[in-house]
Amino acid sequence: MNKVRRKSIQDIASQLETLKSELEGLQGEEEDYRDNIPENLQGSARYEAADEACDTLGEAADGLGDIITSLEELSEG
Repeated sequence: MNKVRRKSIQDIASQLETLKSELEGLQGEEEDYRDNIPENLQGSARYEAADEACDTLGEAADGLGDIITSLEELSEG
């Protein structure tokens, strides 16, 4: 792989890292929201939706992390 393509891959990995951080921030906000739902509503649809959103945001951030790792490995090799 030439230097130009390697640099492009590194730039994409950097952009994805920014997006991953943003997703993690949103996940934290959603977790705070979920954790502040009153105890008597913790089995409600609202709580379940917030809990599912937390899981989905976490999975998305983890997926981006895997992609970032792959791109970094590719650009190094």
